[in-house]
Amino acid sequence: MKIILLANTDWYLYNFRLPLAVALRDCGHEVLLLSPPGRYVDLLKKAGFGWRSMPIERKGTNPLVELSAIVRLARIYRETRPQVVHHFTIKPVLYGSIAARLAGVHHVLNAITGLGHVFTDGKTATRVVRTIVKILYRTSLGGTIVIFQNTDDRELFLDQDLLKVDQTHLIAGSGVNLKRFAPTPEPAGTPVIILPGRLLVTKGVEDFVSAARQINRDGSKARFVLVGDVDPENPSSITMPVLDTWQKEGIIEWWGWHDDMDQIYARSNVVCLPSFYGEGLSRTLLEAAASGRACMATDIPGCRGIVRNNENGFLVQARDVQAIVKALTTLIEQPGMRYQMGIRGRQIVEQNYSEQLIVEQTLRLYP
Repeated sequence: MKIILLANTDWYLYNFRLPLAVALRDCGHEVLLLSPPGRYVDLLKKAGFGWRSMPIERKGTNPLVELSAIVRLARIYRETRPQVVHHFTIKPVLYGSIAARLAGVHHVLNAITGLGHVFTDGKTATRVVRTIVKILYRTSLGGTIVIFQNTDDRELFLDQDLLKVDQTHLIAGSGVNLKRFAPTPEPAGTPVIILPGRLLVTKGVEDFVSAARQINRDGSKARFVLVGDVDPENPSSITMPVLDTWQKEGIIEWWGWHDDMDQIYARSNVVCLPSFYGEGLSRTLLEAAASGRACMATDIPGCRGIVRNNENGFLVQARDVQAIVKALTTLIEQPGMRYQMGIRGRQIVEQNYSEQLIVEQTLRLYP
């Protein structure tokens, strides 16, 4: 059976869905990967997979360009004649479902990996786009299998009448490699608090910096580190001048983008994600918990399923800087609590979010 996996970046396919592709191949299927080109293409090919370029502008809104993407994708589906297509992230789900219908592909899986900026931003222009996106979801998802990463997103889609309940399945993310992300002793010295991820306002970066400024002013010593890069294509991105100002002020350190996140967690004491973004299921928090690190996150979908308040970390209300300060100060000053929370976090991931478990659940949805 020929199967196509489509995502909006080659990075996503390599970092999140390569284990699924390998499992499908091990089952005897032919797997073709589609994405825009990038530096991970060679790694995908090195892993033994066919890959074809499918340019998708993540933030493009030109109707002619977007329509041409659907037409091109439908042409690829007609040429390759897959029995199954599996789409990840918003535009591949929308455009891929329409293209599959045009090309006569009958078995379509759609993974809703989070609601993203479109569903969380309150600006008038974004609300208009959100209305259009809902119409597209309602039109394109019919007759497909739809996979959600958390119950909140699934209920929102059902409440908005975007699909039928019997189409839906709940699978908690893409899983974590428990061998790669394994517990290590905390580093000695001043506690290191990291926020890993894209440097977006909606990921809580500004709130993290405000909390860091207050904690250091109040006398609790810690190093606050941003691990990730700016995202110029996202309207919520932190700008480089702002990032430079924070560093010069001595509030935070910026370690940039890292592929070796297992080593980054080993250099940290606490992982913080004060997000109010439309998270599907935070890979950052999963990896951190698997690595035996206490976590602080906001009480939102995609975070609350991983971080259990007072068990493996703290949950606080989104946009509440004082609550962030209180939670982080407690973790900074109580290493014994961090250690116990790290043990519990590892147990939670082993029981619910291992890579093997998630891949097995996903394979059951294939014909």
